Amino acid sequence: MIDIQLIRDEEDLVKTGVVNKGGDVELVDDIKKLDKEKRRLQVEIEAFQANLNAISKEISKQFGQKKLDLIKEASQISAEIEKHRPKLLEMESDLDSLLKKVPNLPLSDVIKGGSDKDNKVWYKKGKLPEFSFTPKDHVDLAKQLDLIDFEAAARASGSRFAYLKGQLTILEISLMRYGMDFLISKGFVPIIPPVLMSGQVMEAAGYLINNEDEIYKTQDDLYLAGTSEQPLLALHAGQIIPEENLPLRYMGISSCFRREAGSYGKDVRGILRMHQFQKLEMFVFTTPDKAEEDHKHLLALAEELMEKLEIPYQVINICSGDLNFSAAKKWDIEAWMAGQGQYRETHSLSNCTDFQARSLNIRYKRTDGKIDYLATLNGTAFSERPLISILENNQQADGSILIPKVLVPYTGFKVIK
Repeated sequence: MIDIQLIRDEEDLVKTGVVNKGGDVELVDDIKKLDKEKRRLQVEIEAFQANLNAISKEISKQFGQKKLDLIKEASQISAEIEKHRPKLLEMESDLDSLLKKVPNLPLSDVIKGGSDKDNKVWYKKGKLPEFSFTPKDHVDLAKQLDLIDFEAAARASGSRFAYLKGQLTILEISLMRYGMDFLISKGFVPIIPPVLMSGQVMEAAGYLINNEDEIYKTQDDLYLAGTSEQPLLALHAGQIIPEENLPLRYMGISSCFRREAGSYGKDVRGILRMHQFQKLEMFVFTTPDKAEEDHKHLLALAEELMEKLEIPYQVINICSGDLNFSAAKKWDIEAWMAGQGQYRETHSLSNCTDFQARSLNIRYKRTDGKIDYLATLNGTAFSERPLISILENNQQADGSILIPKVLVPYTGFKVIK
């Protein structure tokens, strides 16, 4: 949630950020107007209360009719306060609702753009694989080696589900375990979070304003996690963390669920865009002044993981109009997938500044004793998508698939055949 003081002090800055992110700038005007009315009423109530306090002190000093008159006057003022207080509470609630609709503002160095077409390739790394034959995509490879059963999954659950089988199952678990060991060595604490969350948590994470139709919801009004960023955010809800304990670095491993309601007909082939998938997510609580540094650190870790797998990739600088609701800045990593002959997204890494922490009242105590809101960052370590690159980039002429060297100690085999 955005800081109301920023709207009071930097209205034009906020409006520019909202416009650059594709939001409704009239929302800022509505907030400014309601905030002004609320503060006027608040001052009025405070004046009544100050008068009541003064009269209450005077009552104890008076006798007879004077005392009775003061008691009557105090009763009238109390009635005025009680008459205005519900209106103030209503205004505060309405203002809170409006503030939750304002997206996090893009940082000043985010490129301006209206959609993903305006995203820019920042740089590329890795050598593309060369083949003496026409490489197949992972769907054909999986059928050939009996690694994925889409037809059985469709009978069990519908489209965009899959049964991963045999050596591919072992490869996925090995990928996640390797990622866990790597991140543990970098100081991340492993977490298996709940994957059912309250609406408050999902709203605070920024996933209910524009993306509610992408989220699965139960009959108990609980939401299924689309990424473990969401439950990890709530890990310290309502807490104050000493600055000397920061940063706090976590990795969540969980099943994730997405309806993909806005992607009908898009990427329907294979396991690139599934309703259910496994994911290893990095999450960081840090101070706002260290957020940019920690964001770069997350990118460096994600790149190192891809380089260890020997997967060529490119880093994408996400424009303002393609940022999600909570992100102030984001980079994507797209991995080369030889069977498709293109780079596809495998990682997203976001700096959410203090936007999410403000909604869940997650703060830290500075070394000077002051209390302030934390910054939160998140980034993909691994999902199932790198499996696509491993299958397609490492395929051999005989139809077998070589396992990346770094994963062999985890899989127990060097080749899928």
